[in-house]
Amino acid sequence: MSTLKVGDKAPALSGTDQHGKPVSLADFKGKKLVLYFYPKDDTPGCTAEACNLRDNYAAIKKAGYEILGVSVDDAKKHTKFIAKYELPFSLLADTEKKTVEDYGVWIEKSMYGRKYMGVNRMTFIIDENGIIEKIIEKVDTKDHTKQILE
Repeated sequence: MSTLKVGDKAPALSGTDQHGKPVSLADFKGKKLVLYFYPKDDTPGCTAEACNLRDNYAAIKKAGYEILGVSVDDAKKHTKFIAKYELPFSLLADTEKKTVEDYGVWIEKSMYGRKYMGVNRMTFIIDENGIIEKIIEKVDTKDHTKQILE
């Protein structure tokens, strides 16, 4: 569970995009950013979420937002995921798990009684000045755009 709240300064980003290029919050200065965290490339929920954002990309851009997805997958996996689903936005490869920890989305999960660490699916809307203006904790993977824009 993230300890970040609406009104907090967004933590820095750490990692590279699918091209191996470093990404920072400063890259989005003056723009609103949809920073969405998801568990794993090319899994059913994560694919539904990414494709919903892709299909509504024009509306999201028109509303003044940039999109950046974050998972702990590496740049190579991100490149394949982007190509397979023609995603028009970048994905941050947080292989060091710094950004997921800074945002409080690296949590203990449980599946079939087995406990493991993983990314909690969450979205942070960050304003032009790097302040968190909205946090979406219960992401609807099939209609995430509506949650962002409402």
